[in-house]
Parts: sequence; C-alpha cells; structure tokens
Amino acid sequence: MCGRLSQYSGIHDFVAALSMPNALANSVGDQPIERYNVAPTTAVALLHLQGDLLHADPVRWGWRPHWAKDHAAPINARVEKVAHGPFFRAIWPHRAITPINNWFEWVDEGGPKKQPYLIRRRDSAPIFCAAIGQLPDADEGPGEHDGFVIITADSAGGMVDIHDRRPVVLTPDLAREWLDPATPMERAEQMVLHQGEPSEVFEWFKVDTAVDNARNKGPELIQSTSRNGYKI
Repeated sequence: MCGRLSQYSGIHDFVAALSMPNALANSVGDQPIERYNVAPTTAVALLHLQGDLLHADPVRWGWRPHWAKDHAAPINARVEKVAHGPFFRAIWPHRAITPINNWFEWVDEGGPKKQPYLIRRRDSAPIFCAAIGQLPDADEGPGEHDGFVIITADSAGGMVDIHDRRPVVLTPDLAREWLDPATPMERAEQMVLHQGEPSEVFEWFKVDTAVDNARNKGPELIQSTSRNGYKI
C-alpha cells in the first residue's frame, strides 16, 4: 500500500465523521472533492491541528528530508520504523489524518495485467489514515517542501491476498487523539502500532483496469466488476 486512493466526499463530511468541534480553517473548499483516482505527488486533502484550530489543506503526497537527495520521495512509512528511524525523524512529531473514501491495490492473478481492487470500509464510512508530514504553517502559508506520508502496517486476514501492507486506519476517537499535539509521541507510536482498525472492518472487490491510468478520473472507477459481488 498504497499507490492510489479516492477522496470524493466534501471536507465537511470528513470533519463531521471525525466529530471535531474545533473551528475549521479550510483551504480545500466547501464542495465535494470528487477525486476518484488520486495519484502520488499530487495534492491531497489533509487534516491537522495547529493549537486548537483544525486545518484542512491540500498537501503533496510524498516527502523526503532535505538531505536525502538521492532518494525518491516515499509516499508511505512503515509503522515498525517510522518513530525511530532517521529518515522521518523531522516529521514524526507532525501528525495528520488523510481522510479518504477508499484505496486501490493491484494483484497479479495470472492475466496480462494486474487486477486492481478497491478497498473500503464495510459501512462505507470515511477512512481516517494516520499520516505525518511537513505541513503548511498557519502564519507562513504553504511551503516549497511541504509533503506527507501515510503510515502503513502489515495486512492480516483475507486482506493479505490483496496486499501485504495497508494503511493504519484509526477510529474517529483515536484519530482525534492522534491529531492532538498534546498526545505524547510515545502514545502516538503505540496507537499506530497496536490500535489500527482490523481487516474485518473492510471489504474489497475488483474494479476496471481503467484505474491503472491516473489520467482517468471518473466515478465509474470505483464500481465493482466482480461477477459474484464483493470479495470478502
């Protein structure tokens, strides 16, 4: 995980599901986002707290430290290493939530092309992915080096058949705690290591290979093509 995702709800819908009473500084806009095939290196709607104010900002998906010029900017960070490795040390304290509707994975099923699958919550509720990043400053505005990564963990259960890694997804209660700057870094590490949503919360199904091309953007990309319905 994860190389493509969907954000099609409005930012206010995501915030309502998060149940945060904070005032919102919204740079994303009030209309539904309607992005069904979001690729790395593009700007993704991100939620983060500065003081008591919740911010919704478009932030580039991908980040690397200034000294890692010989590395491509990763888009994900392994939960096992993210809190202690040198690569993400500068941004580990800067926590955010990437609110999404679903993500995609590709599976080699022996055909000429890998088969894309869509993964979403069974209840179709928003998915709150734990993220860290170099985030826009409320006073200085967006920066040239802003970016974020999604934290990933080992998959379990039937989801292993789709991919061996998946995003660390937090419940609304834990997402609020993750966002809170007052949450100690040790507590934040334990949350993403041990309290992510289990695989049983999710369902997945085949979608059309049109999603392979990031230039394809329409809502038809999230429709099931499975003859027998969802793969559970």
